[in-house]
Amino acid sequence: MKSSESLRVVIAETSIIVRSGVVNLLRHLPGWNIHPVEVGTMEMLDECFRMQRADVLIVNPAFGGWFDLLSFKEAHPAVHAKYIALLCSVIDASLLKDYDERMSIYETAEGVAVKLNALQHVAPTEEQPVEPEALSQREREIIVCVVKGMTNKAIADKLFLSIHTVITHRRNIARKLQIHSPAGLAIYAIVNKLVKLQDIEGKL
Repeated sequence: MKSSESLRVVIAETSIIVRSGVVNLLRHLPGWNIHPVEVGTMEMLDECFRMQRADVLIVNPAFGGWFDLLSFKEAHPAVHAKYIALLCSVIDASLLKDYDERMSIYETAEGVAVKLNALQHVAPTEEQPVEPEALSQREREIIVCVVKGMTNKAIADKLFLSIHTVITHRRNIARKLQIHSPAGLAIYAIVNKLVKLQDIEGKL
C-alpha cells in the first residue's frame, strides 16, 4: 500500500497529544509523501481551507463542540477533500454516515495506509463501476485467500483445486478488475466487504 503522490492532510483535533500522534504516524508511512497540517480550533480550520488546498481532512467529530460536516462542506465548496472521522471515543455510527471514512486512535499504520489508498485511488466512477457481482463466487473466494497472504498451492489445497486452475482464476480476476497486485486486491476486498480490515492486518 504505497503511493508516491504528494498528499496534504489536515488534522483537526483540540488535543495536542492526539493531534501530534496522528501527524507522527502520517509522516512515517513508508512510500507516502504526506504534508500534515495541524489545526486546534474551528477558526484555524476555516482559515486553513480558505488559504490552501487540502486532500484529506481528519477531524474529531467532537471538534468545536460538534463538527457539522455538511455545513462545513457548504462553507468550502471549492475544496474537494475526503473527510475522515477521527474517533477518540464511542460515537453512534449513524452520526458518522456523511464521512468518507473512519479512523480510530488505535489504528495501525497499515490500516491507515489501506484507508488512504482506498480513498485516493479506488472510488468507483459512473463510467467504470466496480461491482463484486462481476466476479464468480469462486473468484471472490480466491481474492479472500490472496489478500490473506495464501500461496497458490495453499489456495488450491483449501479449495480442492489444481494450482493451474487457481492461476487461471487469478488471471481472470486481474482481467475483470484491472488489478494486478495483492495490495490492490486488498483494497478492492475491503471496499466491497469481502474481508474486514482486521482480518488482513499484517498481511500487506
